[in-house]
Amino acid sequence: MKLALHWQILIALFLAIFMGIWTGTDAMLFGVSWLAIYSFMGTLFLNALKMIVVPLVVSAIITGVANVGDQGGFGRLGAKTISYYVATSFIAIMIGLILVNVIQPGVSENQTVPVLVADEAVMSSVAGKSAGDVVDIFLRMIPVNVVDAAAQGQMLGLIFFSLLFGYFMTRLDGNTKATMNQFWQGIFEVMMLITGWVMKFAPIGVFGLVAASVAKTGLDQFENLAWFFLTVVLALAMHMLVVMPLLLRFVGKVTNPWLHFQAMAPALLTAFSTSSSSATLPITLNALENRAGVSNRVSSFVLPLGATVNMDGTALYECVAAVFIAQLFGVPLDFSTQLLIVVIALTTSIGVAGIPSASLVAISIILVAVGLPAEAIGLLLVVDRLLDMMRTMVNIFSDSVGAVIIARSEGEDQVLVSKNF
Repeated sequence: MKLALHWQILIALFLAIFMGIWTGTDAMLFGVSWLAIYSFMGTLFLNALKMIVVPLVVSAIITGVANVGDQGGFGRLGAKTISYYVATSFIAIMIGLILVNVIQPGVSENQTVPVLVADEAVMSSVAGKSAGDVVDIFLRMIPVNVVDAAAQGQMLGLIFFSLLFGYFMTRLDGNTKATMNQFWQGIFEVMMLITGWVMKFAPIGVFGLVAASVAKTGLDQFENLAWFFLTVVLALAMHMLVVMPLLLRFVGKVTNPWLHFQAMAPALLTAFSTSSSSATLPITLNALENRAGVSNRVSSFVLPLGATVNMDGTALYECVAAVFIAQLFGVPLDFSTQLLIVVIALTTSIGVAGIPSASLVAISIILVAVGLPAEAIGLLLVVDRLLDMMRTMVNIFSDSVGAVIIARSEGEDQVLVSKNF
């Protein structure tokens, strides 16, 4: 089709909403439920994305670090990347904290303690969590078995190993170094070709994922938590539509920040439909290099790291959710307690897996730390899926903005100077 990919995906999204509402969960087609058809299409596409994540991340980081190390400036690029991640996550958390205190979505005239209804699977995943579990994030950085970490999709440990591997590749001499560079560069290029092929089926996959979600939940899934939903959406919108363009304009020196929204459209729509930063990573890499004009040297270093470490939308959501639940229960939060929430949200967002609803575990850690029952996360399940889709968009957009800013700071003047798509 000659129609641009992001338009194909957008059309698929609207068709999915229409079909999901029209068919619901009971409609059948030749003896097979429409829901089963949607789920098959969506799961097949998601599996294809997940299939390429591990080899793509490993090869991207290793080649990226090796290239940076060969050209010098590994420490400089790493420092810029981490500084950006910490700064933007902190800004996102503060936006969420200010809005939830101003709007106070959990406060009402007839304040009553809500009935706790939590999904059994969710409760089993958060059972026994506490602030001490933050330490586990750092323990997961060094996997006991890197092959097992790859099989289980433990991206934090995999990224740490890949960073080490790429760095020490630069310490090799002669033919061995050249062979290793060619080997990993070859794997990376093959994975990018596979990514391009998988992306041809993105509209079909997005249609299946969104249609299945709408068919099961409808569009009225957030009625009871409208103010909380509005607070989170407003905070995410401020971070993505105000803070990020300002950073592009004044830090990245990008004349027209809107070009970046257009360049990242396929990745943003895929992130919205999959709710997974990790699964969207191949599309983000492809869009950043081929549409935004960022070099492979920067994108292959910054993006895989950001898909695990930089979770602006997740950190914002964790903070708003914790304060919202405290308001519902009538628990006053003084300055020191809110500061604790900010610190834990910032720390746990670093280690949150890039998969749907993974932030619920991090939220349970915050709730226990401030003396609230972890079961209260059951209240969030009504709106979590839709908000998960939105905050994933913010996560990957922040990653891409970081890559653009760092590329510009490294002298890549060709980035976003014109429309490359």
